[in-house]
Amino acid sequence: MSEEYSASQIQILEGLEAVRKRPGMYIGSTSARGLHHLVYEIVDNAVDEALAGFCDTIDVTINADQSITVMDNGRGMPVDIHPKAGIPAVEVIFTVLHAGGKFGGGAYKVSGGLHGVGASVVNALSNWLEVKIMRDGKVYSQRYERGKTVKPLEITGTCKKSQHGSMVTFMPDDSIFEETIFDFDTLKQRLRETAFLTKGIRINLKDDREEKHDVTFHYEGGIKEFVTYLNKGKTALYDSVIYCEGTRDGVYVEVALQHNDSFTESTYSFVNNIITPEGGTHLAGFKNALTKTFNDYARKNKFLKDSEPNLSGDDIREGLTAIVSIKIADPQFEGQTKQKLGNSEARGAVDSIVSEQMTYFLEQNPSVAKIICDKAVLAQRARAAARKARDLTRRKTALEGLALPGKLADCSNKNPELCEIYIVEGDSAGGSAKTARSRDTQAILPLRGKILNVEKARLDKIYANAEIKAMITAFGTGIHDDFDISKLRYHKIIIMTDADVDGAHISTLLLTFLYRFMPELIKQGYVYLAQPPLFKVEKNKKIWYAYSDEELNRILIEIGRDSNNKIQRYKGLGEMDAEQLWETTMDPERRILKRVMIDDESESEVDLTFTVLMGDKVEPRREFIEANAKYVQNLDI
Repeated sequence: MSEEYSASQIQILEGLEAVRKRPGMYIGSTSARGLHHLVYEIVDNAVDEALAGFCDTIDVTINADQSITVMDNGRGMPVDIHPKAGIPAVEVIFTVLHAGGKFGGGAYKVSGGLHGVGASVVNALSNWLEVKIMRDGKVYSQRYERGKTVKPLEITGTCKKSQHGSMVTFMPDDSIFEETIFDFDTLKQRLRETAFLTKGIRINLKDDREEKHDVTFHYEGGIKEFVTYLNKGKTALYDSVIYCEGTRDGVYVEVALQHNDSFTESTYSFVNNIITPEGGTHLAGFKNALTKTFNDYARKNKFLKDSEPNLSGDDIREGLTAIVSIKIADPQFEGQTKQKLGNSEARGAVDSIVSEQMTYFLEQNPSVAKIICDKAVLAQRARAAARKARDLTRRKTALEGLALPGKLADCSNKNPELCEIYIVEGDSAGGSAKTARSRDTQAILPLRGKILNVEKARLDKIYANAEIKAMITAFGTGIHDDFDISKLRYHKIIIMTDADVDGAHISTLLLTFLYRFMPELIKQGYVYLAQPPLFKVEKNKKIWYAYSDEELNRILIEIGRDSNNKIQRYKGLGEMDAEQLWETTMDPERRILKRVMIDDESESEVDLTFTVLMGDKVEPRREFIEANAKYVQNLDI
């Protein structure tokens, strides 16, 4: 243990009172997302020990009683008396907001998490929390309840001098959280990402509840392996992942990238292991370096004629999967959501390191350079063709003189907040929906057959597709670079398809299009899936609708399972008349809608799922279906 980590390095900024009153300010929400955030805060503290070079293993356990235990083999939290607070430093860490080793006390050069509020916030929002510390041959323990100390720190045992680390076990407060059941897959996804970003660390996740699970994440290749993982549903255009690494102006930079045969870009940026969904200066530096370096190389090696314009950043990044990860001592974030890095030195550091090392790589690997340049030049030509098609497709409102799609039955209300559009498969279901709808606020857009799989198509083909053009024009926002959410004509976009394999495929094609070219519609909560009933039950001239097998069983128990029951299994929307469709699926008072949401923290996994489901590779898709088939209910094949 070469570097000191003691009470003098724990600085106090303010008290803990507000956390229980306004938990959303500290963890985002009290939903499942906020619940899982508690785990990430404690794990991030352990990762800080790893980044400082003192920890290589983290164990996370979902206990049988739904509590969580996080154990690391770091130095162990300091237990000596804090010079200002007069209580043990570990007690300061867990009971004082903005107290920790992240405020210039010298304990950490870089750190993630919520800037030192993590441990105390988790404590404040838990029914109880217990901490156990091993250091200097002793085991120390302390217990808190709802943020307050209920037992003084005490020595509860001994350990070998070589043993060191911290163990935190907490039970979330069920009076604060909407639910207190942890989801294994949600934690697995985040911890896998953390392991990718912290080269060499080993993270073990164990579930001790009824369905026992056990998984370990350990990646010596770090973000290079992250890129390979994200590309597993695609075909890489060259074998090796390009890797740049270095330190400039106190900023440690790591970049890994590889092009694939798709037409979409998947670039993710991180600061101190925390994702920055809105990018920032580090991402801007990366993009600038890439654009400049490839244009210089393409000109020098005659991939571009003198008369041709430079390649755009979009051309070069077509089919790119990249991770941009930096470590910086004092990250400054912009905007209300604090999701965009503002440090100017980060831009220069990333730009210079990537420019220098990428130039060297291209000179040393001319065959790879040619593959990337050829793809970028093709992308440039396709983009020019797409621009012509886009000019014909650009959204024009009725006031601007161009009509909406002929097949669209629009609503009469012009207030987008009150309007909704149903995307319906087939003319028969479209006809029923048009008859059933409330004409004031509900628009119907029937689609003919399956739309283009945008995962396998360039922009020019997408703009030329009649069904996609109809949606773009109806929504009003434009797509891709032209997207403007303020022009959205409907605040509910509802996908309504049959509950069979074809219907599920059409829904997935539509969601793929929206995710790739209008992701903000999903992120801001405007996209929904309609839930038509699966069964109609008739007895003594009374009718019940069931939306699942379980609901059908409940109805049959309630009314009796005798031979007078008439049960109809709906195969498609076309089997319902307009009145039934309104009653079951379109009436705002009675219908069931499922909102489609993307969490910023899970976007890389969402990206991978769309790639696996809609890409060319069969094996990853088969593996995905086998792993997830158990979650599918009521799907007719």
